[in-house]
Amino acid sequence: MQRQTVRRADARRNRELIIDAAKAAFATDGVDTSLDEIARSAGVGPGTLYRHFPTREHLLCEVLHERQAMLLARRDEVAAMPSAKDALHVWMAALKDYLSAFNGLPRPLVDAFEAQASPLAVTCRTLVTITGEFLSRAQAEGAARPSVSAPALFLSALGAAFVHDKAGDYGTTPERIEEIQTFGYLTGGPVVAGMPDPSHPIRKTGAFHD
Repeated sequence: MQRQTVRRADARRNRELIIDAAKAAFATDGVDTSLDEIARSAGVGPGTLYRHFPTREHLLCEVLHERQAMLLARRDEVAAMPSAKDALHVWMAALKDYLSAFNGLPRPLVDAFEAQASPLAVTCRTLVTITGEFLSRAQAEGAARPSVSAPALFLSALGAAFVHDKAGDYGTTPERIEEIQTFGYLTGGPVVAGMPDPSHPIRKTGAFHD
């Protein structure tokens, strides 16, 4: 019994060491950093890492857990705002900050967007649902276009997060990209002729399109 207790304590310690090492590695080198290097930094073997986290996505889910809890707490604060337009704007900014936590983070989230089996798919579904709540409220107030969907809005936040650290290389800023995301790039008017009807979106297989 005592030996089993020791093994469990060792397993918990190894798990925490791996998570701490992953947080540091993802912050420095992005989410594509070597898992073997993370294991070495944690002082454990690759086999130990994979026993706790079978895939990179499982490890990333755990690393994001605390940040996601903070984002969900922010959601409750934003929901109390009297203006639906302001609430949607603040939520989208908070969402983009979350999605920009680590370099390269949007890529596995994009993959999870349609891969229902991914451990990150639950995170995506949750965030799309919350985005939809704020969007629906803004649409009811007439502050958001009826043609906008929650999945499209979530993907636009992913896109903004993806280029967040690259904006300066192309002579712009994250703020300018956010401005385009929020207000569009046309001066106004109806949907351009020849563009797909937003009320009949192109369908693909996947959790958020069916």
